[in-house]
Amino acid sequence: MTLADITRLVQEQIPITRHLGAVVADYDGTSIRLEAPLAPNVNHRATAFGGSLSALAILAGWTLLHLALREHGLEASVVIQRSALDFDRPIDGDFSAIARLPAPADWERFLATFQRRGRARVHVRGAVESPGGVGGAYEGAYVALRPEPGAGCAR
Repeated sequence: MTLADITRLVQEQIPITRHLGAVVADYDGTSIRLEAPLAPNVNHRATAFGGSLSALAILAGWTLLHLALREHGLEASVVIQRSALDFDRPIDGDFSAIARLPAPADWERFLATFQRRGRARVHVRGAVESPGGVGGAYEGAYVALRPEPGAGCAR
């Protein structure tokens, strides 16, 4: 799958992606970087709107988990359970959100739990940044659910 293919998949599954102007800029199997322009995400102070930063960070975690589960041959519906973004400094230009899979032992535990129970929770960490530096740290708790028979899920 190319980065353009992943972007199309995310835009189909999560429509806000189009409104944010988000694209998948990098994916290596353990981390992902989504980029978005400032213009459609600007606030009254000419910096990135906090909601847009948060949405892009959540989206980065969702996309990373969706792809990683798929690469393990697992069909799952991924949902956000909890998210936290520390806004450490304003972002006044185009920005990106980076998400990374947890440590290998935690990732393997998550996969084993999902395969055994059909439901598992995992924490993903990352950051939002711009060419001017890191704007904040992100942590999200995501839940993967085995789809109900006949319900299907994002491919």
